Amino acid sequence: MLLAFDFHYDDAGIKHEESSAFSVPDRYAAELAHRFPIGANGYARCIRLVPTRWRRSIGRPSGSARAVKWLPSAMGIDPASVKYDGFYEALVRLNLPLLNHSGEEKAVQGAKMEEFNNPLRLRRPLDHGVRVIVAHCASLGENADIDRGPNGPQTDAFGLFSRLMDEPQYEGRLYGDISAVTQANRVGRPLEILMARSDWQGRLIYGSDYPLPGVIPLFSMRLFVEQSYLTSSQATVISEIRRYNPLLFDFVLKRSLVKNGQSFAPIVFESRRIFDRKPITTS
Repeated sequence: MLLAFDFHYDDAGIKHEESSAFSVPDRYAAELAHRFPIGANGYARCIRLVPTRWRRSIGRPSGSARAVKWLPSAMGIDPASVKYDGFYEALVRLNLPLLNHSGEEKAVQGAKMEEFNNPLRLRRPLDHGVRVIVAHCASLGENADIDRGPNGPQTDAFGLFSRLMDEPQYEGRLYGDISAVTQANRVGRPLEILMARSDWQGRLIYGSDYPLPGVIPLFSMRLFVEQSYLTSSQATVISEIRRYNPLLFDFVLKRSLVKNGQSFAPIVFESRRIFDRKPITTS
């Protein structure tokens, strides 16, 4: 899918370019999706609760949007705010998932409201029945444990994501995408746990975080060999693939990882089941 990125808007719906890292126009994303239907099946849109904008983005062209993507810290969006309740109801009605960045953000600055990336702030859309996908499984940084009060202690963001995943009421509604989890600054406990949790595999979704797989310093094949995720020969071949196709490199890398006999299950890479308007159940 193509993930277009919107400007930062304030509560009045006024655009603030000075607080926006970049923007991709609706029309450009839609045209690409329809010119290359195999490589870009539909387009997702990062949109705020500005009624005319979200209706236009979701509804044109008919049926093309498969998700809404938010990067709260950059876009100034608080997922826990009551003002988005109507938007969440629309997502449920249209059967569109919310793909939400959680945990520390390093690539896109914008409004710089890191507290909005707290995984626990996603309880509100989840409790409204929205299917929520936590980008990167919140595998970097810390957030306040607001379950223990508004001034709760700073806690590992991945631990907060894990808490939500283990709460029965969110099964079938809460997912995590594995984009970026193989970057050098994230390899460690989160990646090992994601691969080891067999009960989570049907709730994990492949993502590439492209174009970052093409940024060479962000990935370390040597690290995967040292930590016994890959053999030396595997690392050599995967590194060679990267010279020609960063997207294929990312896919092959994640399919090849093995730790303590555990790997990502094939269902993780079957993303259509989540983004089809009538998703296939994972039970």
